[in-house]
Amino acid sequence: MQVPAQFEYERASSVEHALALLAKYGPESRVIAGGHSLIPMMKLRLARPEALIDVNELAELATIEVTGDELRIGALVRHAELLASEVAGGLFPILHDAERVIADPIVRNRGTIGGSLCQADPSEDLSAAFTAVRAIAVIRGEEGERTVPVRDFFAGPYDTVVGPAELLVELRLPIRDGLGSAYTKVGRRAGDWAVAAAGAALALDGPDVTEAGIGLTAVGAPRFVAAEAEDFLRGGAATPDRFEKAGTIAAGHCSPAADQRGPADYKRHLVATLTTRALHLAQARAEG
Repeated sequence: MQVPAQFEYERASSVEHALALLAKYGPESRVIAGGHSLIPMMKLRLARPEALIDVNELAELATIEVTGDELRIGALVRHAELLASEVAGGLFPILHDAERVIADPIVRNRGTIGGSLCQADPSEDLSAAFTAVRAIAVIRGEEGERTVPVRDFFAGPYDTVVGPAELLVELRLPIRDGLGSAYTKVGRRAGDWAVAAAGAALALDGPDVTEAGIGLTAVGAPRFVAAEAEDFLRGGAATPDRFEKAGTIAAGHCSPAADQRGPADYKRHLVATLTTRALHLAQARAEG
């Protein structure tokens, strides 16, 4: 029988209340919304928080809206809500690509965007997608609000820069003309963790790439980024040969681990192929 260790439970009524509760219970408290990652870990006693702070009633964190030149996505937005958002999908198709291959309808209906990022699982899909489009994470504490590029959000596997008395409240995605994006993934079965996956965002000025973003998941890419491949693409022409070369560069700068999903060489092959494929689709969407 799998039973969590004893813990306290509090339901937050506002962001300020949630922050006060986190401060009250200290670093051994945890925020819970969907709970699809935390609860199984608690049942196995891999996680033993002393208190759970339920944030499901914080409607202020469950909005998707365009403000100025940014798409803003609240941390409490459910996966299914992001997948259903025509605004989000129209501006950033990579988000819909990723959401379609995340888990199953049960998880997508309850799991949250903020929860996925804060779990910082090395095989998580949205982390690579938000990395590719250079999203900004908004973190709030009792002393105020700070912003952190998603590329600097992950401190390591299952670890982020969110402090013990802080809360991820929003993701901000910069909107720019001529931007196309896409996400490609190979899993062993539908809804499974990725064997390998790649997200790409391209900003074009005619035939040239003015900005490139490439996010990788499940292959040991530091902070989910293929920075060397991005540098290669930036300022050059958007051509099939250069996309293929970028895929090769991305594969050469990741460190996949051999496991039940496949050997390292196979995963590097997937990185090259999926990166190239994502770049082609992002180009088509940018031009289209």
